[in-house]
Amino acid sequence: MKKLLAMLLAGAMALSLVACGGSEPAPEAGGEDAAPAGKVAIVTNTVSQNEEEYRSAEQMVEKYGDRIVHVTWPDNFMTEQEQMITTVSKLAADPDIKAIVINQAVPGTNPSIDKLLETRDDMLIIYATPQENPEDVAVRADIIMQPNELDMGPAMVEVAHEMGAKTFVHYSFPRHMAQVLLSGRRDLIMAKCEELGIQFVDATAPDPTGDSGTAGAQQFILEDVPKMVAQYGKDTAFFSTNCAMQVPLIKACVEQGAMYPQPCCPSPYHGYPTALGLVAEGDSAAAVTIEEIVAQTTAALEEAGVLGRFGTWPVPTSMMMTIAGVEYAFEWMEGNTEGDLDLAVLTEKMGEYAGLECEVAPYTDEAGTTYDNYLLIMMDYLIYE
Repeated sequence: MKKLLAMLLAGAMALSLVACGGSEPAPEAGGEDAAPAGKVAIVTNTVSQNEEEYRSAEQMVEKYGDRIVHVTWPDNFMTEQEQMITTVSKLAADPDIKAIVINQAVPGTNPSIDKLLETRDDMLIIYATPQENPEDVAVRADIIMQPNELDMGPAMVEVAHEMGAKTFVHYSFPRHMAQVLLSGRRDLIMAKCEELGIQFVDATAPDPTGDSGTAGAQQFILEDVPKMVAQYGKDTAFFSTNCAMQVPLIKACVEQGAMYPQPCCPSPYHGYPTALGLVAEGDSAAAVTIEEIVAQTTAALEEAGVLGRFGTWPVPTSMMMTIAGVEYAFEWMEGNTEGDLDLAVLTEKMGEYAGLECEVAPYTDEAGTTYDNYLLIMMDYLIYE
C-alpha cells in the first residue's frame, strides 16, 4: 500500500526513472561490494511532551551509536507542520537511512511521510501511537503499533470497579476526541460504566497545544480534581487522554485520596516518578529499572495511604514500541524478516523488551475492515498494593 501511494505521489518521477533504463544489480550479500546495513531514524516528541519516547530513542543511540539518527517533532506540532515536513525531508535525503520509527505519529505525520515518499519508497516506515485516521496511516506505514485503546477502555473501568470506584471522570479535549480510537474508547468506557453502575463524567480540559499551553492545562487539572472529589467523593477514578496531564493528575489524586487506574500511556515510568517526587522535575526515571521504580512507587503510595487505588501496565509500552521497532528494522535490513511485516519477529522483539507476552491483534474498524499492519497491543494490569 505504501508503494502504491508513493507511485501516485511521484508518478512523473517514476516514469522518468524508467525512461533512463534499469538499475544496476544489487551486490551479493557478504561480498566485497556489499552495502552497509544502514541506519534507523527515530522521530519522537520532546521531553516536555513525552519523556519516555525521548528516552527510548536515547537508549537506542547509546546501543547503536551513529547507526541511529534521533530527531524530535516541534513542541507545538499542531501549528508547525511545515517544520515537521522539513524534519522528515532531511532524513529522506540521507541514503544510509533505511528505516524510520516515528513515536508518536502526531497530526502532521502523514503529510511529512507523503513528502518522503516522493523520493524514497524504499524505506521501512513504522508508526507508533498514530493520531490520524487508521485508514490514512495504514496506507503510509508498513507497521503501526499502538496500545489497544479500545480494549483498554472497558479494562480500566473494570480495574476502577475493583478498586471500589463509584464515579469515573474522563478528561479530554476536542482534538483528541476527533481521533477515531480515542473517541471510540470513551464510548466503550461510558458503556462499561453504565454496565457496572458507575457514574460517568465527561470532562473537557484545555488542549496543551492551545492558547493556555501545557502549563495552563496542567494547572487546570490541579484545580479541577479537588472540585470533582468534593462533588463526587473520594471513590472517584480519574483518567486523562493527554501525556502532559498525567503528573498533575497523579499528584491531585494522591492528595485527594482518589483513584487512578492508569496513565494514558500505561507504564510504571509515566507520570508516577515525577508526581511522587521520586525524580526531580525534568529528570529521567528511565535509568532506574522497572522493578526498582515499581518498588519506590509502591512505597510512596503506601506512605500517602492510597495503596490499592492506583494502577498501570507493568511495562512502558511507549518505550517498547520504539525499541522493538528499531530492533525489528535492523532485522529487516539484514533480510531476517518475511517481508515488511513479519509479526513473529516483531512480537519476539516486543517480548525481549517486555519480559512477558504481549497480546497483539490487528485493528478492525466499525465497518468490518481489518488493517493487518495496524497492530493493537494489550497487557495485564499492575495494581500498586
